[in-house]
Amino acid sequence: MERRDFLRAGLVTAGGVAAGTVAVTELAGRTNPGIATGTEEATLALTADGELVVTPARTGPKAPLTSAEVRRGVPGKKWVMVIDLASCDGCGNCTNECAKAHFVPGDREWLRLFKMKDSASTAPYWFPRPCFHCDNPPCTRVCPVGATFKRADGIVLIDNERCIGCRFCMAACPYSARSFNWSHPGNSPAANAKGYSPEWGYPRKVGTAEKCDFCADMARDGKLPHCVGTCSMGAMWFGDANEDAVTNSKGDTVRLSQLLRDRAGFRYMEELGTKPSVYYLPPDNRRSAAPGEPGANRSNPLRRVDLQR
Repeated sequence: MERRDFLRAGLVTAGGVAAGTVAVTELAGRTNPGIATGTEEATLALTADGELVVTPARTGPKAPLTSAEVRRGVPGKKWVMVIDLASCDGCGNCTNECAKAHFVPGDREWLRLFKMKDSASTAPYWFPRPCFHCDNPPCTRVCPVGATFKRADGIVLIDNERCIGCRFCMAACPYSARSFNWSHPGNSPAANAKGYSPEWGYPRKVGTAEKCDFCADMARDGKLPHCVGTCSMGAMWFGDANEDAVTNSKGDTVRLSQLLRDRAGFRYMEELGTKPSVYYLPPDNRRSAAPGEPGANRSNPLRRVDLQR
C-alpha cells in the first residue's frame, strides 16, 4: 500500500502518525491468528511511544447502527476540521464532491465557497464554509423535538425522522449553514437503496432541514470526509482533537495544536460563543495566488464582512 493511501485510511495519536485499515499477515497473525488467514482485517497504529498496536476487526457487512449509537457518536473522538485559506484556490472540488456523495440537489450546497477581497491592493481569496459543528450550538437548543442534536464526538446532525419542519434551527444558526426541503425531493435509486441515517442525511424528506454532516459515517470508519479527501491543494485537514492529529488529501499528518499555533489559526465569528469545530488558517503568503497578482504573498488578514458569492 502506498504511503498516501495508508495515511488517508485513518487518523491516530498525538505523535502525528496515521493508521490505515490493511490486510495483515505474519505480524498481525502473532496478535490474532484469524487475521493471518485473511478472514479478518486489522487496524495498525503507532502510539506516541513508538509501540505498534494491532486492533482486529471482522470483515463483511456491518450491522446497522441503532438510533442510540448514531446519536452517541464515536467514543473517545472529537472531530475537527482545519481550512487553509492561503492554499485554497477556489476550484470547487470540495463542494462538487460533497454534493455528489450526498445527492445534494442543484439548488443548494452544503459547503459553500465565498470570494473575499479585503482591499483594492490585495488579491482575492476563497472562503469555504461548511457547517461548523459548534461545541455550543444554538441550533440544538431551539429544536422542540430533539431532531437536531450534538454527539459526544463533536458532530451536530439532523434526524429527519423527527424533524417537523419548524425551521427554528435555521433561524438560530448564525452561519446560515442549513437548507430546507420545500418540495418532495426526487431521491435517486442509489439514495433510496442505502436507506436513511442522520449520518448521511438521505433519502430526503419534504419539510425537513439538512446540512453538512462532517461525513460522520466516513469518520466512523477512519476515512477523510469527501471534501477533505478530494481537495487538490491539500487545503483542508480533518482529524481528532483528542489525538491532536489532522490529515489532508496529500497524506500529510500533523499535530493540530502546532498547526494552529504556528499558523495563527482562528475560528470564524468565535466571539458569538458557539465554539466552532472548524478552524481557519489566515490567507497570508497565499500559495494559490497567481504570480504577479496584486497582493500575492502578502499578509492579508481575514475580514468577516462582505462575503460575496
